[in-house]
Amino acid sequence: MKYTHYFLYTRQRPDRARIKDEWIDFTIKSPVQTEIQSDGRIKKWAKIEEEGKYLRVILLEDGETIHNAFFDRNFKEV
Repeated sequence: MKYTHYFLYTRQRPDRARIKDEWIDFTIKSPVQTEIQSDGRIKKWAKIEEEGKYLRVILLEDGETIHNAFFDRNFKEV
């Protein structure tokens, strides 16, 4: 996986350090919802059963580079 410097920096936070690479990969490959932002970045969500929460992963326009990943407290599956 490819990462931005921003992602590597924020991943050091205690609330983000526990997010497993396999969860990020799962979200990218099997999202329940995908959106493209106005800046071209791609948002994907998937439910992480072990946590009982939805993970949001934001990719750069290339669709490969991970810019951000966090549990989205406000996401509601449609």
